[in-house]
Amino acid sequence: MAILNSPREFQELRAGRRISADNLIWFSGQRTLNGRQVPPTMPDSDLIAKLREVPHQPGVYLMKDRLGAIIYVGKARDLRKRLASYFMASQQTRADLKTRALIDSICDFEIHTVRNEEESLLLESKLIKDYRPRYNVALRDDKRFWLVKIRLADPWPRLVMSRVRKDDGSRYFGPFPHSSALRETLAWLNRHFGFRVCRPLVPGERDYRHCNADIIRNCSAPCTGRIGREAYLEKVEAACRILEGKGKRGLFDGLRGEMEQAAGQLDFERAATLRDILANLEKTLTPTRQFTRGRGLPSTVKPTEDLAELGELLGLSGPPRVMECFDISNVSSNHIVASMVRFTEGRPDNQNYRRYRIRTVAGQDDFASMAEVIRRRYSRVLMENSDPDAETSQEELLDAQRRLAREGRAKVVLPDLIIVDGGKGQLGMAVRELNALGLHDLPVIGLAKQHEEVFIPGQARSLRIPHERGALKLLQRIRDEAHRFANHYNEILYRRRMKESLLDECPGMSPKRKQVLLEKFGSVARLKNASEEAIAAVPNISAKFAAVLLEFLRRDGSDLTKRPRS
Repeated sequence: MAILNSPREFQELRAGRRISADNLIWFSGQRTLNGRQVPPTMPDSDLIAKLREVPHQPGVYLMKDRLGAIIYVGKARDLRKRLASYFMASQQTRADLKTRALIDSICDFEIHTVRNEEESLLLESKLIKDYRPRYNVALRDDKRFWLVKIRLADPWPRLVMSRVRKDDGSRYFGPFPHSSALRETLAWLNRHFGFRVCRPLVPGERDYRHCNADIIRNCSAPCTGRIGREAYLEKVEAACRILEGKGKRGLFDGLRGEMEQAAGQLDFERAATLRDILANLEKTLTPTRQFTRGRGLPSTVKPTEDLAELGELLGLSGPPRVMECFDISNVSSNHIVASMVRFTEGRPDNQNYRRYRIRTVAGQDDFASMAEVIRRRYSRVLMENSDPDAETSQEELLDAQRRLAREGRAKVVLPDLIIVDGGKGQLGMAVRELNALGLHDLPVIGLAKQHEEVFIPGQARSLRIPHERGALKLLQRIRDEAHRFANHYNEILYRRRMKESLLDECPGMSPKRKQVLLEKFGSVARLKNASEEAIAAVPNISAKFAAVLLEFLRRDGSDLTKRPRS
């Protein structure tokens, strides 16, 4: 495609939002971006020729813009047909504004073939999370596909769905892209092998009295000793072989034969049930690979290169091998929390994550909250790393901390870079607190989410790192992880608060008193309408406390049905 040489071509380029006017310059007929030459785009005729070489196979395609950045990731049952729909788009397809903008921005593409549709779904999800393309909306969160977990160390193991693979001694199978088919498959395995589905680790007679699974022949009832542990584990191993895909051909043939036999006997209801079971098993047990880094697939997650690039862009003395990122979560004014996540060598260091409840800030004030959490974090680090020899030394505080780290005497190593989620306001508060602690030269930046701007102390203009650069993606990963960790803590506090009651705020209320009162009256509303004598008649409740309780409820619980939880 020709190099831009006219204002008209420039306006067309800007209209497509492929590049900003401030970043594009010309000289001597050459096109550059941020000081480097932009690679030439592929002519339309070359795209059509490349399209003819695409096979009729399932796979994943990556659309690239004029600068080579990946702007869209998609999957297809037939790659040739799907890509043709972009380059030979109908008027109906181009009627959608987003689709038309995407098509106008495509200058090249890349494909990766897989064995089946299930693999294409898994690979598409992985690449979207890696690249975060501009035109992809779905699959950008941190959710993962379902796994099946079996903890063989339990007395009576059961099949459990899980999204996270942990190093806990359990056996994991998957991931499985079809969640509904997986649920139906597990339900069939539980019925077929008689696995328990109850939650107690060691079910007993009391659990059996409240269970109907044995009555309808869906459980082998290990809680009553009807089956021994050795025989139960043999069934578990058989289920594991099925989930691994071993012997599935014989299993499918057997179910298909039962289905045909039921249909021949005019038992169409059972035949339809077996048909659905067979379809779910075929979907679930379709062989898929786990797509991870280092298997010849494209990936922007290259920690060593990203760290070196980030250190160079920020003007640091070297790659920031240890980074700490802070985020404030303001769901309500009652539970303001903060998170600190730590990355070592570009990867999460989960053991050194920290979470905080804001103590000194009234209301929602992100700036003051950021100042508090920075102050608490690094004053604690300095206290734990206190060095008696430093009192008589002329050494700068930060240099002394680095020396302790090199000598292996620092309990907590100070980071090479601090990142605060926010703009100039949050960054200014962080710098102020670090200066007050004597950590003047500790590198710190702010990352504003709206335009992904990087703010550096002492610099009036923000730094905008191109979206395709690994340095920005590294900053986004640590920022998103801090955001996730803070929100998770807020959810924990919210669930804990939901379990509380208005009674917890009453003076003199104990857990025992609360329990007996709710057992007697059933709800706080009924308790409020009860007489003082009726309340005093409850065991462990005195007449004096009954009077105090009623006064409290009628003063602070005037509208219990509309009282918001906080």
